[in-house]
Amino acid sequence: MSRTSLLNLGLFNRKPKPASVDPPPSDNAVGEKPNSVDDLPGSSRPSQNQTSLLPRHNHNGHRVTPHIHPDGESGRKGIHPMQCLKIIMKSSCRASMAVNVLWPFVPAAIALHFVHGSHHLWTFAISYIAMVPCANLLGFAGQEFARKLPRVAGAVLETCLSSVVEIILFMVLIAKDNGTGEIGHGSKIAVIQAAILGSILTNLLLCLGFCFLVGGMRHKEQKFHPIISEVGSGLILVAAFALMIPSAFFSSLIGTTVAQGEGYTEDQLRRDTLNISHGVAIILIVAFILFMVYNCVSHDNIFNEVWNNDELADRDRDADLERPKVTLAEALLAILIALVFVSLMAVFLVEEIEYVVEHGVPDFFLGLILVPLVEKAAEHITTVDEAYDNQINFALYHCLGPSIQTALFNAPLVVIVGWGLDKPMDLNFEIFMVVLLVLSILVVGNFLRDGSSNYLEGALLVIVYIIIALTAYYYPNPHLTSSNGRGPADE
Repeated sequence: MSRTSLLNLGLFNRKPKPASVDPPPSDNAVGEKPNSVDDLPGSSRPSQNQTSLLPRHNHNGHRVTPHIHPDGESGRKGIHPMQCLKIIMKSSCRASMAVNVLWPFVPAAIALHFVHGSHHLWTFAISYIAMVPCANLLGFAGQEFARKLPRVAGAVLETCLSSVVEIILFMVLIAKDNGTGEIGHGSKIAVIQAAILGSILTNLLLCLGFCFLVGGMRHKEQKFHPIISEVGSGLILVAAFALMIPSAFFSSLIGTTVAQGEGYTEDQLRRDTLNISHGVAIILIVAFILFMVYNCVSHDNIFNEVWNNDELADRDRDADLERPKVTLAEALLAILIALVFVSLMAVFLVEEIEYVVEHGVPDFFLGLILVPLVEKAAEHITTVDEAYDNQINFALYHCLGPSIQTALFNAPLVVIVGWGLDKPMDLNFEIFMVVLLVLSILVVGNFLRDGSSNYLEGALLVIVYIIIALTAYYYPNPHLTSSNGRGPADE
């Protein structure tokens, strides 16, 4: 870190001492910027032993707006369209900036959707690509907004915003479902279930694997704090246990049911499985609330220390602090615009799913691999860049955090919404996918146990994900065979 940056950092913690016992010159000399609250005209000057309040100027000399973290201060107010657009196009890292070249696909996807004709595959492909820059904008705007908050609250908010794309996709899918609960035209439940587990696997294996791989190639070995790894892996394991309960319940009893008459019928088993799913969904949301309280209230001081250490370990911290930032109003406007575009692309994708499946793309490959990849692409780029810059705790949290939110909130939310819409959305997953999830969590937990990472562990995680993707491509569609009772026997 340069000497200038070190001097600037000193403005946050202490007031400069006078060189002699003589009265110091005026702090508000012409041409000089006040360094702290004490230097503002009309303010009462505390004693040297008194702790100063939050400084009014950040590293770039920008006057800090009240309640805004200095690192996120832009030095501007309101909305400046051209300057905001210029900052957004430069984005937070080179990889994220490169994604912005895909923005022409967004109007192309909108045009294809409203133009009459048989171009369903083209609409799906263009919308699929267009989702990436839209999600990238949402991630960047969320990151800028998070910078203006305290570090713990900002990290949690940034993680939650990254899952908005997934929630929108789930909501569009459940809204478009035909509500019969049976495999056939208009059924989206199998895709939703595959996308839930696929989202968790993509974060745990692909994203975390690339973080360990890229970070390990630059830093050889990276150490992370146990509160991130232990709490994260523990919660994921508990969530996986809860998600597999309805599947285990259904699979253990389906062989003893009777078609009709006296005894435990298959219809009763389906109703009981659905009721169990509703109860598990409510319990998991309560667990998610406890997780948020743990992060933001009871143990926020520990997380804040971890984030501060990661900020100091950032290899390009100086450049990151000096780069222009959007205002609070611009960040909120960018989030709103990104949400509109993400919602449009999600609708376009969902409406073309059946045509894609009919042309040879398996249901489970679509839900387990393709959908999570596009919804997480922009987030993964930023996360891998954090690992490359030696912010391994941030990267680890941004891998485990979204997985926890998917398992404890997003999946239960779509079950409850389906309940409200009278659609039989449950947590009765394919046994094959549940086994994949549990084994993947055990593999990741074993790699996190020693509190360090290297490129070999990252490469192995990516290899496991590729093997899962290959297997998912050859897994038969539900109308051919199924382990959760939605196969040919239902027809």
